[in-house]
Amino acid sequence: MKFHDLCASLLLVTLAACAGTAASDLRLPGELTAAPASSVQTLAARGVQIYECQAPAAPYAPAQWTLVAPEAELFDGDGKRVGRHFAGPHWEADDGSRIVGSVKARADAPQRGAIAWLLLSATSVGAPGRFSGVTQVQRIHTVGGAAPTTGCTADAPVAPARVPYSADYVFFTP
Repeated sequence: MKFHDLCASLLLVTLAACAGTAASDLRLPGELTAAPASSVQTLAARGVQIYECQAPAAPYAPAQWTLVAPEAELFDGDGKRVGRHFAGPHWEADDGSRIVGSVKARADAPQRGAIAWLLLSATSVGAPGRFSGVTQVQRIHTVGGAAPTTGCTADAPVAPARVPYSADYVFFTP
């Protein structure tokens, strides 16, 4: 094994140890429980959460990072790209089916620096296909994606921040 490969392996082991609780050991908060469903599919998302530094609305309030949109690709259990996730929030399958979501409940992610876990109601806004009939979506097992904690000031223009994230999206059909 080359020195570079050994270092990379050690780094991955260290990061996994620092991540804390394994995803399989995490408990879903009660407020994120979806209604009973007859069909469920889970897709993995990998992409970015895009934030902009926005001036405060109130005088003397600090500027803050505000979510603009997610940009992520969706993958099935075999690692095949099957769709995308983008502003709205929308999820669009490669077959043209699409849903738009609305947040019903949220819970802090168990991992520091990770975006919240969510339960969303969903409405079909696209062609028939993979997402047809989906009425609820859970975002769980999030890694990364939280807004930056520095670099946003009212007096200095700042480029949008693109923060990498991953998550599992669970789609429920009644």
